[in-house]
Amino acid sequence: MSIYGYVRISSKDQKPDRQLDALVERGINRSSIFIDFESGKDFNRPQYKQLLKRIKNKDCIVIKSIDRLGRNYGEILKQWEIITKEKGADIEVLDMPLLNTNTGKEGLTGRFISDLVLQILAYVAETERVMIKQRQKEGITAAKIRGIRFGRPRTNETDQFMDAYNRWVSGELSSREAADFAEMSHTTFYRRCKELILHQKIRQ
Repeated sequence: MSIYGYVRISSKDQKPDRQLDALVERGINRSSIFIDFESGKDFNRPQYKQLLKRIKNKDCIVIKSIDRLGRNYGEILKQWEIITKEKGADIEVLDMPLLNTNTGKEGLTGRFISDLVLQILAYVAETERVMIKQRQKEGITAAKIRGIRFGRPRTNETDQFMDAYNRWVSGELSSREAADFAEMSHTTFYRRCKELILHQKIRQ
């Protein structure tokens, strides 16, 4: 039986030290620890894939906390089943021993308890994630109603814009020539022109 550690951090700006220290303290060799610098939204991670290829029946994967395995409810359960059912390996979660499948709990009953606790926790985590996104969406909608703008700051028209616009409308200058005259990018100049035309139509 082999014991492996798995570490995941969300970006290269974060440090894996806390997770690594916990796994080494558990007695796992540093050479047996797989580290991914990836988001937890899916399992398309190079080191995790290597770990799945390595583990065999009766092996054990140790993680610091369940969110290191992933953040998506459905994917966590799917990978849990692959590891424990298809591969026949165990999972040990240092921060929540109740999830451990290698603690000598009696047969199917112990595994059932672990699976049940996992499903509850994963469901709660996924529900919270959905609620956060919903609150963000509602907050953005409310802010827009109050006139708050999001995205890149609006590029102000230059002093030469109206002169360039009038010369473009009269046909004296092409849109690109007018944009150069106004010292604006062609895309920004053309967008401002369309906004001005629309505004004038609304006022008529």
